[in-house]
Amino acid sequence: MAPRRPGAALAAALPSAAAFLLLLLLPPSPLLAAAGLSGYFGTKSRYEEVNPHLVHDPLSLGPGAAGARLPAACAPLQLRALLRHGTRYPTAGQIRRLGQLHARLRRRPAAAACPAAAALAAWQMWYEESLDGRLAPQGRRDMEQLARRLAARFPALFAARRRLLLASSSKHRCLQSGAAFRRGLGPSLSLGTDGKRGPPEVNDSLMRFFDHCAKFVAWVEENDAAMCQVDAFKEGPEMRKVLEKVASALCLPAEELNADLVQVAFLTCSYELAIKNVTSPWCSLFSEEDAKVLEYLNDLKQYWKRGYGYDINSRSSCILFQDIFQHLDKAVEESKSSKPISSPLIVQVGHAETLQPLLALMGFFKDDEPLKANNYVRQAHRKFRSGRIVPYAANLVFVLYHCDQVKTSKEEYQVQMLLNEKPMLFHHSNETTSTYADLKDYYKDILENCHFKEECELPKVNVTAVDEL
Repeated sequence: MAPRRPGAALAAALPSAAAFLLLLLLPPSPLLAAAGLSGYFGTKSRYEEVNPHLVHDPLSLGPGAAGARLPAACAPLQLRALLRHGTRYPTAGQIRRLGQLHARLRRRPAAAACPAAAALAAWQMWYEESLDGRLAPQGRRDMEQLARRLAARFPALFAARRRLLLASSSKHRCLQSGAAFRRGLGPSLSLGTDGKRGPPEVNDSLMRFFDHCAKFVAWVEENDAAMCQVDAFKEGPEMRKVLEKVASALCLPAEELNADLVQVAFLTCSYELAIKNVTSPWCSLFSEEDAKVLEYLNDLKQYWKRGYGYDINSRSSCILFQDIFQHLDKAVEESKSSKPISSPLIVQVGHAETLQPLLALMGFFKDDEPLKANNYVRQAHRKFRSGRIVPYAANLVFVLYHCDQVKTSKEEYQVQMLLNEKPMLFHHSNETTSTYADLKDYYKDILENCHFKEECELPKVNVTAVDEL
């Protein structure tokens, strides 16, 4: 819930006309002004959209913390956290498109009939291409605060002199996010095998597995036909309605705009809120209904490129999935042998594109009907909403516990999964905890039969990507 605007209490006590005048004079609250749109920014969403309590207290563990606790007889052995980098600046391509649209508005003569266009022409274009997807100051805060919350939730694992393995994608925003996460933990933890506190280890084979999967690159990433549903929605009636409305507000011919430019304007609203915590004048172009349409466009792309659209999207992540269980296996073996856990904390920083395929591989957020260009209305209550799954600073955490006072040996080792700090229900039990043995059994096929090299190898016969997809 957004904080009350300054003077709101006074305004409430005044006669309605006077109250209205007073509210006009008050500076706009970013959280109030963008409230109708901020829930629909997809992968450009602030982390606070999934954890609203953090708006008031960035270090609060929130209402989900109690539900993540196990009985006192269970002690955490290992935490494996997969993080998306924090809030970032737009990419160079998005900045270029925004610059083109802004220049077009500035070239048009200001007209009283077009207050929206005049306001946007006067807006300061402060983005530079050199920012190209880099971590914003807010992104560093995202990571530092996340580290402090995780340490508060699992104090035994984050205690002094515990060993932290920290790895990252090679992208600058991920390396900086990893460094910020470590800063949030303070100086007490040792790092890696030699304790040196240099930059995180780069591990693109796990954090950017998609780049190393030839089949995914050829058949999805570089195959225009793979995004046919996205392209169809851009030309469909819902997007056409939004485009015409924006063109009218800007006093531009509809032919001068396209879905990509409209989406850039919408995402500029999201960037201004996430990076600067202000309501951008670009937000004024869109209603909540427009935002839902643009969110669906974003989700369609995520679905077909990173989610359930094609099997290779998720199957390519099995190298990461198997690595997670190899470390959990090792911790179980060390515990059974009464040895110290060699890797109690493993934190890896990647991308939305790292987390989304992995969650699809595990079967989370799967709708009965695929997301398509022609079923926007039927998907109004879909599970697959990327802004709820992988906002900035999204995190998927596996926690392995050793439990005493159990009835069977199988119950001795148990697991929880947290997504964005909230316990997830396991598919096989519909519970937030699972025995480690049951979890491994449920995912036995992926653990034993998904081989990255074979999954990602292009067929030697001349099969076209379109035919195969």
